Amino acid sequence: MEKNGASPGGAGPPVVVVGAGPAGLTAAYQLRHSSRAVRVFEADDVVGGISRSVERDGWRFDIGGHRFFTKVAPVERLWHEILPEEDFLVRPRMSRIYYEGKFFDYPIRPMNALRNLGIIEAVRCVASYLWVRVRPPKDQSTLEGYIVTNYGWRLYRHFFKTYNEKVWGVPASELSADWGAQRIKGMSLFSAVWEPLRSRLLGRRHDRGRQVTSLIEEFAYPKLGPGMMWERCRDLVEGDGVTVDMETEVVAVHRGPAGAEAVSVRRRGSEDARERVALCELVSSMPLSTLVQVMDPPAPGEVVDAAARLSYRDFLTVALVVPVDRGFPDNWIYIHYPGVKVGRIQNFGAWSPFLVKEGKTCLGLEYFVFEGDELWVMPDDDLVDLACRELAAIGLVAAADVETGYVVRMPKAYPVYDDAYHQAVDIIRGWLAAETPNVHPIGRNGMHKYNNQDHSMYTAMLTAENILTGSSHDIWAVNVEEEYHEEAGGGGGLRPGTRGTGRDAPVLARRAAGTDPR
Repeated sequence: MEKNGASPGGAGPPVVVVGAGPAGLTAAYQLRHSSRAVRVFEADDVVGGISRSVERDGWRFDIGGHRFFTKVAPVERLWHEILPEEDFLVRPRMSRIYYEGKFFDYPIRPMNALRNLGIIEAVRCVASYLWVRVRPPKDQSTLEGYIVTNYGWRLYRHFFKTYNEKVWGVPASELSADWGAQRIKGMSLFSAVWEPLRSRLLGRRHDRGRQVTSLIEEFAYPKLGPGMMWERCRDLVEGDGVTVDMETEVVAVHRGPAGAEAVSVRRRGSEDARERVALCELVSSMPLSTLVQVMDPPAPGEVVDAAARLSYRDFLTVALVVPVDRGFPDNWIYIHYPGVKVGRIQNFGAWSPFLVKEGKTCLGLEYFVFEGDELWVMPDDDLVDLACRELAAIGLVAAADVETGYVVRMPKAYPVYDDAYHQAVDIIRGWLAAETPNVHPIGRNGMHKYNNQDHSMYTAMLTAENILTGSSHDIWAVNVEEEYHEEAGGGGGLRPGTRGTGRDAPVLARRAAGTDPR
């Protein structure tokens, strides 16, 4: 049965939005008062995508941790339009690096690093940094070469190599320098030492427009976690007549001579029953590869092959409940120790006391995985046992002090950039623009682009404006502005025609044909 989905105030087929994460719900929010009805389809039973707050037995915890800091002014205004001021906390940013049994402040603080490294090793690190000033690495196109150039070989081995290899599952010598450029743009050993001192000496701690993003010292945070934002946004759009269908997967995008004409959706538990919904515009935050794969009639072979070349890094969190005095003050700790698999540990109580229960806190051990690998398929009880052992091995909490644990798996958390992804995305973009001009990819997975939450929202905001006003914002230019990580002022201006990775994922070397693509 085909439906137009129009509400009493709408005329004709609706705008269909795929996904109820930050991008999808932002698009619905911006479109909710248009002359067309809006329908949102979300395959999961939770809104927020990777920015959700998972709730288990009264505990709430993030998937990955989300600081609400942005230099995109329209996004910041929208955050505070969705949630009232009293629902935001201002939280101190604190994170450390665990390495060889010691905790190092991050960003690097001179005296802390000196005490932990010892005077001899500190001198060696400075000498190593000065040496690369004279003899920089020959190949600076890799993450290894980029970081060594800015920090020296010894600090690279201490503080960068192990963690980045855990995140991406390949040696740092195979990661593109783009990853380092966007994560620590504007930073070097000198700036990492000078910036905290400058902030204090010159009284510019709150001058956010001048700060390197990696060095911000406080941020806003919804008191019930980032999912609070998207739960509230869902309620608002539904109150304005938008239909949000949860546990409903888009399994086909039907196209005709002028573009997409309808979608077929399937509700969880009704695998044999499909509903066909006519549409006027399709705003899609589903993975770009999936969008191509569900096209009906199918996309040409070249486009299907391009979609097959796009891959993802997946993510799981093991949340362990412990007494509050077994926690730590950090938002998270980076684990630069190769003896354990965990890459980062959050203390959800340090993000907000409203996420935890009195006298207790919850520690989230984060593992970077590939869907289907050993950790991904490991039973939950075994993952909890592993996390307890690793927490004890690091020396944070004895296994006996862990009261209970929960496991959350997040597929397709990070779009992978290999050396062929850019061409693949360009092929898909070109075909979509030519054959389905009313299909609008948005967000991180929708564009196969390593956007943060704020940039994902901004792609949705600009897309909604394009639909409502006929404007021609180039949403693919979002996230390539140099100002995002440098000390220039904020703002969300785009430079049409620019290209780059912005705050993206690293470019990985593609494996040879016939080998595991992961």
